[in-house]
Amino acid sequence: MSRRVSFIAVLAILLLITAACTNKKSVNPLANVGSKQPDKVLFDKAMDAMKHNRFDVARMTLQTLINTYPDSEYIARAKLAVGDSWYAEGGTASLAQAEQEYRDFETFFPNMPEAAEAQLKIANIQYQQMEKSDRDYTHAKRAEDEYRNLIMQYPDNPKLVKEGKRRLLEVQEVLADREFNIGKFYYTRQSYPASIARLRSLVEKYPLYSGADEALFILGQDYEGQVAQVRARATCKGLNEPRGCVGEAIKANMITVLTKDAAAAYSQIITRYPLMDREADAKKRLTALHQPVPRPTKAAVAQNRAEEDSRREAGTIDKLMSVVKKGPDVSLAAKIGDPTLVDPTPVSANQLAGESMRQAMGLPAGEHGLSVETIKGGTTGVIDPAPRSDAPAPVASGNPFAQPATPTAADPNELKPAAPDTNALNPTAAPDPNELKPNVDAASAAVSAPVSPPTQVNEIQQGQTPAGSSAVASSSSSSSLASDQDVSSSKKKKKKGLKKVIAF
Repeated sequence: MSRRVSFIAVLAILLLITAACTNKKSVNPLANVGSKQPDKVLFDKAMDAMKHNRFDVARMTLQTLINTYPDSEYIARAKLAVGDSWYAEGGTASLAQAEQEYRDFETFFPNMPEAAEAQLKIANIQYQQMEKSDRDYTHAKRAEDEYRNLIMQYPDNPKLVKEGKRRLLEVQEVLADREFNIGKFYYTRQSYPASIARLRSLVEKYPLYSGADEALFILGQDYEGQVAQVRARATCKGLNEPRGCVGEAIKANMITVLTKDAAAAYSQIITRYPLMDREADAKKRLTALHQPVPRPTKAAVAQNRAEEDSRREAGTIDKLMSVVKKGPDVSLAAKIGDPTLVDPTPVSANQLAGESMRQAMGLPAGEHGLSVETIKGGTTGVIDPAPRSDAPAPVASGNPFAQPATPTAADPNELKPAAPDTNALNPTAAPDPNELKPNVDAASAAVSAPVSPPTQVNEIQQGQTPAGSSAVASSSSSSSLASDQDVSSSKKKKKKGLKKVIAF
């Protein structure tokens, strides 16, 4: 009995090893086609070799099919399968070769449905090689570009477009986390313009980032740090002032502008991300800055609730594996919403410094340059005639600087005042007795008098309610302001005690 049990156990282990040696990624797309043609036989043979991880044999068989039967109906699938063999083999060199094969397939067969699949696999190749946010982001940036190409070039394939959007949100979560770490580093070094440029670009480019509220809060802290720096600078009051001093008026304007910018960052947390952790801190900072505290709309609360519910917190095993795992943790990426497909204009630190200085000095924002204006109607000076060789020599005298007494001829190009025009209008001239005049009577004079404006039909008088207000109220119910109870009831309850350690 014990021998039989041991034999069954050994057989089960062998079956498991055999199953593990097969490639589950390789699936024959033409397995249901019952054909005995030689090209179909070669294709099935290559797929069977790929399933058992014999990738070299599979590629040789596919190349035989492509070279022997160039007009075969399976030629497109054969070229795509060559790329699949490199993709399933794995490794940096094999993935690079697979990417080239997929690009060739898109070049030769751009109108086939499989072209979208090839583009998705090109993006997945970059996704698989993506590293953490604090390391090289080359593959993450290339993955973002490839997923965008998939969504914009093949919108007629909803299944692959949905998969591409989901992966694009995860890639943008990694890129946004990188920008956030750089902006936070500049903030800790008190390099506020550089931090503001990074964080503003982050919020505009990746609004679905899981730490968007933290980025906006640090952005507000950057502006408050600049306010503290401006207040610490010396004030110019006269001559021989210290270097770097600022006038009193410019100083007050800079503080006002920076305070408004900080309040705008805090207000965006409350109106766009009302259910995130920094919402209460933003209200406290607005109160400290003596700025109005806005209220979010019900639609904003519902949108932020859906975004937070779609995120997944990393478990204990995921956190432990992240220590040895090369790729990033994308569990906090949003699963709903549309990713950014077009990058906005990046914000420059030098541009921010110039704009803040122009606002403080009261200059209009925008481009500043020099222009030349031509003034018409001015008088020109008298131009002396050019000297001539046949002019008479000056008479010698005791004064060596004496000029000859010969009269000069009138210059034909000299400007002279024009004669008065007889046809010009002269308001002081006597009226012409032959001039025609309209007959104006009293009735027409009354008609020409200014008429009082008509009463406004749509004007709401005191004590009246406008017609159709119920329809407007029902249509704008989603834009109505949310109460504090709506915001607090929608927030996630934080885990306490042992629940932080034990997930169940």
